[in-house]
Amino acid sequence: MAGDSGEAPAKRNPSVFLSYSRTDLERARPVIALLEAAGFDLWWDGRLEGGENYLATTEDRLESADCVAVLWSQTSVASHWVRDEAQRGRERGCLVPLSLDGTMAPLGFRQFQLLDISGWSGDPGDALAGRILAAVRARTGQGNAVNEPPVPFTVPPPATPAAPPATGLALSRRTLIIGGATLVGGAGLVGLWQSGLLGSSEAKAISMVVLPFANLTGDVSKEWFSNGLSNELRSVLVRNPRLKVAAPTSSGAIEGEDEFAIGRKLGVDHILRGSVQRDETRMRVSAELVQIDGGLVRWAETYDRALEDVFALQSEIAESVALSLVAQTVGESEARSSLAAQQVIGGTKDVAAYEAFLRGHALYDLSAGNETDRDALAQFDTAIAIDADYAMAHAMRSTMLASIANTESDSGQVGRLYGEAIAAAERAIALEDRLAQGHLALGFALNNGQLRRTAAMPHYRAAEKLAPGDADALRQVATFYAYGAEHAKAAEMIARVIELDPLNARAFRSAGFIALFAHDYPTTITQMQRALALNPSLASAKYAIAIALLMQGDTAGALSAAKEERVEQFALTLTAIVAHRLGNTAEADAAYAKLVADYGEAALYQQVQVLAQRGSTAEALERMEQAYAKRDPGMLLVSNDPLLDPLRSTPKFEELLSRLAS
Repeated sequence: MAGDSGEAPAKRNPSVFLSYSRTDLERARPVIALLEAAGFDLWWDGRLEGGENYLATTEDRLESADCVAVLWSQTSVASHWVRDEAQRGRERGCLVPLSLDGTMAPLGFRQFQLLDISGWSGDPGDALAGRILAAVRARTGQGNAVNEPPVPFTVPPPATPAAPPATGLALSRRTLIIGGATLVGGAGLVGLWQSGLLGSSEAKAISMVVLPFANLTGDVSKEWFSNGLSNELRSVLVRNPRLKVAAPTSSGAIEGEDEFAIGRKLGVDHILRGSVQRDETRMRVSAELVQIDGGLVRWAETYDRALEDVFALQSEIAESVALSLVAQTVGESEARSSLAAQQVIGGTKDVAAYEAFLRGHALYDLSAGNETDRDALAQFDTAIAIDADYAMAHAMRSTMLASIANTESDSGQVGRLYGEAIAAAERAIALEDRLAQGHLALGFALNNGQLRRTAAMPHYRAAEKLAPGDADALRQVATFYAYGAEHAKAAEMIARVIELDPLNARAFRSAGFIALFAHDYPTTITQMQRALALNPSLASAKYAIAIALLMQGDTAGALSAAKEERVEQFALTLTAIVAHRLGNTAEADAAYAKLVADYGEAALYQQVQVLAQRGSTAEALERMEQAYAKRDPGMLLVSNDPLLDPLRSTPKFEELLSRLAS
């Protein structure tokens, strides 16, 4: 149309946003020169004027560009900024990926045709220059490919021949487009289920891992928020019975590795990853769900929200991810049912309380000793002071009190701390009876703090039922069962834990102790060796190996393993036993004397083990009575500890066992 002057408006040149790493500037200059010479309205960060708001200007140009050209390299694939910019280009269907040095695009961008320009000299007359221009022109509407449909977020064909054909439909939370009609969120997916376009109703577990979200705040001290957000998402998704979610320990153990390597090591089908930017009032969260096989993006979105919307955002992301996956295998009713189970349990609506909780959980994960445990407790206390009904904070408060109690040598302090832990866990359950962490905390405090196995049993069973896909919860329940007579159930459960958490040394260590308590000594050694392969400095693994070797008659091997144990208390115990068996009385007596002198009442149970193995039955039973009176947690092992076998035929031992079982 003509303007007011009657003259046609000037034609606008197509705009191109160039995303690259600043360290690649010299290699990027030929591309910049080529595009500018071709008449494109090119924006790159060298165009910023002094005093401009960098973030605002960059975002404005990124959103308005007709094409987003990304220069991938070994440097830029590690840049969160470049990935964010490329993600936006992908979402808008205008991405042109170029490789400066032959580096493949990162996971999530490999469904696009990548143009390798590493061999380009920079000559504008070269054939590669023509291919660069052709690709950009196609995305800006100047080339022959202008009418091609965008390729992001396509649903791959189902693997089974009997399944319906691939739909090619987009699964973005922002829009789901069918024949020009826009269907937003869950309602659109329900329509797809009803139409049968998203696959058969045959149900199967879909495996995934939630990677730690990248912290893009520029402040490393804020990582507790980005890590906390991904952990909270994991805790919600793990409740979905249709998903098999890798455990957080395995997720964090491979930080920094290529995502394909992560998928192969964990044996999962999908990756959920993201990044977080935030200030005091707002946040930007980007997330994407990527299929390992082929690197296809199943769902992706960027959210700009007020900070107080973080709770709704967690639910929205978790729902979108679950729908994108579960809708492929089940019908509407089962999908709805799985989402109903997938909900936040025992949370808060107060952002300040939530942030205190996340800080506390970051300290708990650090697990650096008594000081960090007390710092974590202070954060959970802060969360409760802000929101007295925050059930999960009460449960974690109980967990920290029990952890601190385990490091105390004063029996009065231990009793007081465990009493507070029980009260905190009972408060958590009173607020939310479906909170598995609350039941675990109460079961642990009753069992380990007061030796009340019968009272603890229903809480461990409740946790097993409430968290069937939570590896950490199942590991604790399996260990509890191993203390009693349910050896087969403990073994079956720890096998599930290892499947969910295959890179966690603690999971294999638990499996080793479960085998030890079942007197399966070859399996004990095998599992402990696997644990040590993952973490050579893991405590108590050599202790269990030493016991297993001793029970199999390899006394020399047992002594060698005992001396390699990192926990001195355990090393002294086994040395006192094995050296005595070998006839080295001086070494055995020296080890026992040091155990008693250095650890005193804190090692009463270990003294029982030594005395039992050395044939001092009466003295061993006397020390066992003292250990019971002090509520020594070692007494939990009495039923199955092979080192106490010499005492089992005595009436006093049987009587004490009956007291422990009451």
